[in-house]
Parts: sequence; C-alpha cells; structure tokens
Amino acid sequence: MGRAIGDVLPLAVAVAIFPVPIIAAVLLVGSDHGRTKGAAFVLAWAVGLSAVGALVLWLADEAGANDHGEPATWANVLLLVLGVVLVAYAVKQWRGRPREGDESPAPGWMSAVDAFTPVKAAGAGFALSALNPKNVLLAAAAAVEIAEVGLTRGEEIGVLIVFVLIASVGVLSPVVLALALGDRSRQPLDSVRGFMARHNSVIMAVLFLLIGVTLVGDAVSGFSS
Repeated sequence: MGRAIGDVLPLAVAVAIFPVPIIAAVLLVGSDHGRTKGAAFVLAWAVGLSAVGALVLWLADEAGANDHGEPATWANVLLLVLGVVLVAYAVKQWRGRPREGDESPAPGWMSAVDAFTPVKAAGAGFALSALNPKNVLLAAAAAVEIAEVGLTRGEEIGVLIVFVLIASVGVLSPVVLALALGDRSRQPLDSVRGFMARHNSVIMAVLFLLIGVTLVGDAVSGFSS
C-alpha cells in the first residue's frame, strides 16, 4: 500500500497546485456568501475527482492491471501514452506562455463568479475536476498506478482516498484560510490568485513535464521488470 501511495503522490500534488481551480476557489470565497460557495465548490471538486478515479480504477481492475504480481503490459503502455501526452501538453503550455508584460487571458466564467449560487459553485467544482481533460489524465494515471500494484479492493480505495485528499488541498486551502482569518484572508489570497494567474502557463508546463517524465519512467521500469 505504501508503494501505491508513493506512486500517486506526485500526481496528487500536481492536481493540487493546478492554478485555475485555486483561482476559482479564491474568487468564490471572496464573493458574497463566499464560505458557503467555497465549501460547495470543494465538496463537488472532491466528488468529481473521486468519481473519475473510482471509474478508471474499476476498469483497470476488471482488465487485469496486475498480472500475477507484476504490472500488466497494457497498463505500462497506457502509462507511457499518458506520460507522452503530458509532455506534449507541457511543450504546448510553454510555447503558449504570455511574454514579458503580457497578461494571461482568464476564462470568461471567472468574471461571473460573484453571481454564482452555491449550486453553480458546486457545478464549477465538479466540472473542473471531472470534466477537465488535464485533471482526468492525472486521475486516470493515478488509478492505473494503484491498480497495477495488486492491492486488495479495500486497500485500493484507501489509496484513492489519500490521492483525492492530497489533490484537494489546493482548492481547500482558500476556504480554510477564509474561515480561520475572515476578512484578513483577502490580501494573502489575492496575492496567491495574482501570482497563479500571471504564471499559469509556466506552472502548468513544469508540472506536466515532471509528471509526464515520471510516468514514462514508471512505464519503462514496468516493461523491464
């Protein structure tokens, strides 16, 4: 079980520091009834991430990701493909980064966050975790990494829960900070939001490159075992 947690830890950290969901959480907690909307956002985020992870984990188990104590060939091939895709994403993000003095364009829905109801906030949280292709790639990779270790079903669920908890730290932190500090949280949260908005492309490029290379390495190691 410890090996599986170690395998998914980098993936969980990568999900946790994705800029766009964190920016959305900061905007929500800074709006009217922000704590309620922020809580709804985080809960739906965790549910969406859990749903993707659980579905891929079930499919991987059914397909036999662990072959007599060793990762199945198809699982290693899938990790290799996911790793290459993430490296390609990294290159795309890096090449598309704003130049010095340019502003990163913000998604249009962010300007409407102040008018979000808790239900819309929950919908945004679910969409950003379960329907975002980049998040889905990382959650799927984590599920395959868990499945190929050969754990019991209960242990797999435990590792998946650890993955979701760590991956949710980024969006949970603004809500916790707002609850703990109240209005005093505005300045540090605005600083975080501004930094992530300015450096979104660079952060994503570095994350995708590191995780992509890690997955390729895991796949190559699996082929040679």
